[in-house]
Amino acid sequence: MNIPADLKYTQDHEWVRVEGDLVVVGVTDFAQGELGDVVFVEIETEGEELGKGETFGTVEAVKTVSDLFMPVGGEVVEVNEALADDPELVNKDPYGDGWMIKVKVADAAELNELLDADAYKAMIEA
Repeated sequence: MNIPADLKYTQDHEWVRVEGDLVVVGVTDFAQGELGDVVFVEIETEGEELGKGETFGTVEAVKTVSDLFMPVGGEVVEVNEALADDPELVNKDPYGDGWMIKVKVADAAELNELLDADAYKAMIEA
């Protein structure tokens, strides 16, 4: 299982990569594996200010539909448009081309509440 050490993680299986004053958010390799084949990603929150834990979209797989949760509060400044035509990117490259949103973080201190790779690994193996 791929759990990059340079990312932060949530208990809801989102990953976060800090890029300056923005964070890039997607779902983890573990989550995409549990979901199965992703057939549709719906994110209609671009331009919205959302709080930590609020739903920013949904991902639909053959087996289920799951909500996507904000790992930190902030403004959704960009949505990965490639997922509209190629939702399988979430399965093929969850930490690269399968990213979902970019967020302008409202409170950088919230990043400290996220899990590091070791803590995330321990959580999913528990």
